[in-house]
Amino acid sequence: MNLDHFYIDGTWHLASTGRQHDILNPATRETMGTVALGEKADVDAAVSAAKQAFETYKKTSVVERLALLHRILDGYRARYDDFVVAITQEMGAPISLSRDAQAYCGIDHLEATIRALENFDITESKDGYALRHEPIGVCVLITPWNWPINQIVCKVAPALAAGCTMVLKPSEYAALSAQLFAEVMHDAGTPKGVFNMVFGDGLSVGAPLASHPDVDMVSFTGSTAAGVAVARGAAPTVKRVSQELGGKSPILVAADVDLETVIPECVWLCMENTGQSCNAGTRLIVPAHLHDQIVDLAKAAAASYTVGDPMNEDTDIGPLANIRQFEKVSDLLAEADRHGLTPVTGGLAAIDNTQAGFFVPPTVFAGLKNQQLIAREEVFGPVLAILPFETPEEGLQIANDTPYGLSAYIYAQDQNLAAHWASEVRAGMVHINGAPLVSDAPFGGYKQSGNGREWGAHGLHEFLEVKAIMAQNEEEN
Repeated sequence: MNLDHFYIDGTWHLASTGRQHDILNPATRETMGTVALGEKADVDAAVSAAKQAFETYKKTSVVERLALLHRILDGYRARYDDFVVAITQEMGAPISLSRDAQAYCGIDHLEATIRALENFDITESKDGYALRHEPIGVCVLITPWNWPINQIVCKVAPALAAGCTMVLKPSEYAALSAQLFAEVMHDAGTPKGVFNMVFGDGLSVGAPLASHPDVDMVSFTGSTAAGVAVARGAAPTVKRVSQELGGKSPILVAADVDLETVIPECVWLCMENTGQSCNAGTRLIVPAHLHDQIVDLAKAAAASYTVGDPMNEDTDIGPLANIRQFEKVSDLLAEADRHGLTPVTGGLAAIDNTQAGFFVPPTVFAGLKNQQLIAREEVFGPVLAILPFETPEEGLQIANDTPYGLSAYIYAQDQNLAAHWASEVRAGMVHINGAPLVSDAPFGGYKQSGNGREWGAHGLHEFLEVKAIMAQNEEEN
């Protein structure tokens, strides 16, 4: 499959450059095809189309936008199995995870956006003034490879609902699912120029999009370092930048929980999606007197997973998504070795270099201090750090001792302790005793984990400007 066209102004345009990126199956390293990498000319064409389309799309009614979202949802459902296979092939998510979570996120976010728009008042009457919510304009949406459809839909859907037009730059490492989504958008009758998509890398497409004078907003999901670069590029034109960035999320475990039930769940919070989730629970913070018992349970849980072919229904953990990520995780594990840190299971020595794919076994480090590299750095792989604490307050201090603040996970039967930890932990999302994510709740973090909120009604507000209208009746003069 050779993806050499970009979706611009309602049609497929041949890329203006001959540069290409190989689409590799991360489980086999076999080349499945190529994707064209755009350049500034493609960016300019896409932004121009979006700018022109905004003049008419911003005037559409809520009813018209809801109808479009419903058509997209119907089209997405019709091609659901195609998305499942594409995600598994391009980034290695086990097929069961792709079916139950990765691809399902598209449905979840479309439905949540529809609910948000149905319950949204564009104009609000206040005491002495009125508020009007208006689309911000042309939006650039830059999305990653780790949850490809999740991040595309949770940006595209609210942007459409708000009345914005957009240019999507999906990751070149997740081009197959993005291509499918663009086809769904086209088949749903999205007005030309409202949705545009250009493949490319950060330097040749991401940077010119972020700095483009005709772009009003950038919504970015990716690493903190890349987010900083996007913000710098956007700064001269003072456009809005919404960022969902990295994480090193703590799991705080109290002494009163059922460890045999809770610890395997905690380990999975790190290992799901091969550890490639910004909100993964990668720091397991536990009572010191229970540390050794917890290590044994964590080791057993990590060893119980089936690692292998992501197309196999029995596989729990697939490969890392690409060679760049495989090399990063391998380098961090090698650095841990050089500092004398020996994992209780997995690690650099356990990587089978005879395997073709980018496989890293589930890895657990124990007895760590929060200043050590594995405990501080976002690995973005199946690597769990266990850190002991003497008192609940010390556990909280360890949890907050990080530049990140995306998610926190709390396990405690004592409701007062759970409430205290939840109120004091510096994170945008807190899960208590296994509570899952909710698509209507805001997704986002504190500190270097970002500065915006996605999903549901909060995601819709990210794409809106607020206008205050003060009017005085002539009778009052």
